[in-house]
Amino acid sequence: MSLASHFTTSRCAISFELFPPKTEAGLHTLCENVTRLTQFEPAFFTCTYGAGGSTQGATLDVLQKVRELTNLPVASHLTCVNSTVEELQAYLTEAKERGTDYIVALRGDPPQGTTEFQAVQGGLQYANELVDLIREQFDFGIAVAGYPEVHQEAPDAQTDLDNLKRKVDAGADIIITQLFYDNIDYYRFRDRCDAVGITIPIIPGILPVTNFKQATRIASMCKAAIPSELASAMTASDDPADQFRIGVDHAREQTADLMAQQVPGIHYYVLNKSDAAAALLDGMQTASK
Repeated sequence: MSLASHFTTSRCAISFELFPPKTEAGLHTLCENVTRLTQFEPAFFTCTYGAGGSTQGATLDVLQKVRELTNLPVASHLTCVNSTVEELQAYLTEAKERGTDYIVALRGDPPQGTTEFQAVQGGLQYANELVDLIREQFDFGIAVAGYPEVHQEAPDAQTDLDNLKRKVDAGADIIITQLFYDNIDYYRFRDRCDAVGITIPIIPGILPVTNFKQATRIASMCKAAIPSELASAMTASDDPADQFRIGVDHAREQTADLMAQQVPGIHYYVLNKSDAAAALLDGMQTASK
């Protein structure tokens, strides 16, 4: 099935993002959570890899295991960081051989200890160049990233949108957004994309806030704002159960509103866990059919 075809029906398709665990125990837990999440009939699973290209092999191991467990399509993240074109081609070849269906094509963050992205000699500088490479030489569905609150390195929203348009024009099938906590940011972003002729599906990315300290750290890394009402509610209690409930309730409200606005899909950043996603999605998929 092509990547874009998951988003052509009246049902809101969902997907989940994983990352490679560091231990065998972590892999066992991931497999348990993947099995649990399949009850919500996801369209596919994605898997990231570590900073600077670390854990690439583990990413393909995870995706192969997910395919064995679920028989669902899988997508590997791929960045330009610290990779030559030949190394990117080798990874894509192996990914295809191991049954990967789609690629989430990203430029990637600057390596740790640096503030600006610099392509290695023989590498790629921009995500649209990676999309070009994949489209010209491989048979993968391609997702790219979009930023409702503007990429942290972009000087302004228009420059960020121009960069996204280049990725779309290079051959991306869908856009998956960075996490956000106010749906207005997504709707505004969607309208701006429409105004410049971006017509491919724009899939909102949701990360439930179940631990306020962790969520604040993640949000600050990607320039995502946590609404003051949510922050006040979560910081009113140090009880982990209260923080979990408040965060899940907020994500459920986001999900219900997005579905009511007939978004084509929702991508959940689950951090290799299933409790929050299961709690917020319980009963919602049936309502969206």
